[in-house]
Amino acid sequence: MNNSIKTLVFFVVFMAQTMAAFAQPVNIASEDFYIPSAAPGIQLFMRYKHLAGVKASSPDNILLYVHGATYPSETAFDLPIEGMSMMDLFAAAGYDVYLVDVRGYGLSTRPPEMELPAQDNAPIVHTADAVSDFGSAVDEILKRHEVSQINVMGWSWGSSTVGMYTSLNNPKVNRLVLYAPLWLFNKGTALPTGPGAAKLGAYRSVSKDSAKARWLKGLTPEQAQGLIPPGVFESCADATWATDPKATTGNLRAPNGVIDDVMNNWQAGKPMYDPGKITVPTLLIHAEWDVDLPAYQAQGIFSELKNTLYKRYVELGQGTHSVMLEKNRMQFFREIKAFLDERDPLALK
Repeated sequence: MNNSIKTLVFFVVFMAQTMAAFAQPVNIASEDFYIPSAAPGIQLFMRYKHLAGVKASSPDNILLYVHGATYPSETAFDLPIEGMSMMDLFAAAGYDVYLVDVRGYGLSTRPPEMELPAQDNAPIVHTADAVSDFGSAVDEILKRHEVSQINVMGWSWGSSTVGMYTSLNNPKVNRLVLYAPLWLFNKGTALPTGPGAAKLGAYRSVSKDSAKARWLKGLTPEQAQGLIPPGVFESCADATWATDPKATTGNLRAPNGVIDDVMNNWQAGKPMYDPGKITVPTLLIHAEWDVDLPAYQAQGIFSELKNTLYKRYVELGQGTHSVMLEKNRMQFFREIKAFLDERDPLALK
């Protein structure tokens, strides 16, 4: 049997086993709870999913996820698509999986500045605040499971949250996943900041129409056709907007600290952390049609990861910044699961 046939047979068997595993009914337990932030008066929302009756006691099987710049964790990472959310998939695969909303997002406490007109205050919830909140979530999980490390994963702005956190706390991180990683912008490209970005207020308002347009930005009609599974955008948007008690006018409030950081650091050639200080195994995963954070950013941070035990960069075809919610989401899941599952890829046997 030649190598190409062996490869094909292996792939067919792998796919059959994977599909069979997820075809079996699984009992996934879910818990929502709050923990205190280091900031006075701020409570952070967390969700925990795992196989019922099973509690992980190894860092290899615990994963914490955090969101990006605009939307909370639960309405994307735990959005059911064809019956299973990304969070469900990891739980069904034997992971104890958590998510957290940093202050100002989702079901976590919104800072008092968000109760006033946006222009009354300077931008709030910067990356340093997100790192602090994320650290509170990590410490809660370490205590719950009596472990010294966990796996961590961040999407978009969340990649800078977990990247900075890991650079300062390597002993607490088992493996690091950076999804659509944020890094330095080339001249002439920038994160969409909206009108009036030069005079940022505490937060910005986002409409559902602008969210849909941003999702499909830069795609041809042929590329957009069938990319988002039926009803997924509507379900994600409805769930996200429902987390904001003041989104009565149709606009979601999102803190502007991240935009301030982009303008003053990521667009100004000033990294907010040093990837060279990250020593743990690291996976970067990106999709080819991501115009928010193009591939050169993932490639840029990859080259700066000079001291990881090992590192990997995966580029997924036919996907955008939101590939986790699109037709190729199972490729996304399998690549991350394969990275987290492997035990010693550097060994000779």
